[in-house]
Amino acid sequence: MALDETPEEPYDELTIDESAAIRLYTMEWESPHRSLYSMLNYTLKMANREDLQPYFKYLKLFLTALAKLPCVPSLTVWRGVTKNLSAEFPPGTIVTWWTFSSTTTSLTVLENSTYLGTSGGRTLFSVEAINGRTIRAHSHFVTEDEILLLPGTQMIVQSQLNPATDLYIVHLKQVVPEQILLEPPFEGIRNMFNRLAFN
Repeated sequence: MALDETPEEPYDELTIDESAAIRLYTMEWESPHRSLYSMLNYTLKMANREDLQPYFKYLKLFLTALAKLPCVPSLTVWRGVTKNLSAEFPPGTIVTWWTFSSTTTSLTVLENSTYLGTSGGRTLFSVEAINGRTIRAHSHFVTEDEILLLPGTQMIVQSQLNPATDLYIVHLKQVVPEQILLEPPFEGIRNMFNRLAFN
């Protein structure tokens, strides 16, 4: 299906397979927790090389595609989670997101109950990002203005705000780690990944 949606001449000088790899990542499957992005990110969190092995070929194609996309200039992006995570982000601490993290430049996108919604325990992350990749031209959801942050993204918690019942806003500022925190577990793309991280 991802290939069927991919134009013969994708944007950003990507090949059809590279563009389709990004599109496949963004697609929702009938069972949300079985979607590719959900299973891949869960496996990344577990940090088990053997469990990640079935994804190696896909990751190589996916990261090659992301490396070709221009790095967006520093900007504020948003990420919504439908639970209260404020206790995990005390101001002044350094946090690391070990997965591919979907963010958006559009707050209206987050009104969707899948991302943040309008009721119940919620956390809205405001991230001063420095190396996001705009994947809109290759996404299944072209209206979501999605910016993808890479695994190993490190941030300092600047502040917290509780503007409404059950709503917490966490302000994060991305920093350049002293060393690359996560390298692809296969040869031939490590240097590309290192360039991708902060270029």
